[in-house]
Amino acid sequence: MYRILPYTYKKAKEMNVKIFPSRNPKYKIDVFGSDDIFICSIGAFGYKDFPHFIKEDGIEYALRRRAAYKKRHERDRHEIGSRGWYSDNLLW
Repeated sequence: MYRILPYTYKKAKEMNVKIFPSRNPKYKIDVFGSDDIFICSIGAFGYKDFPHFIKEDGIEYALRRRAAYKKRHERDRHEIGSRGWYSDNLLW
């Protein structure tokens, strides 16, 4: 099971959403609105994200990986409310 780190909980609080480890084994996190209604599942299980890169590889490497992620997902991370938008804002 994916371990959600404090970075992601802080970002979720700022966005006024609730997050839990995903019940779907393909994803890391399930996102719920403040009204407890399911929004989406995000983060492909088995891949690292920004807070895990920081923890395991250091901030310099994590920043390079973040830049690569944002460039790779440029098309799908700007549509507010999409899975890409939640992934970008919660995990990166």
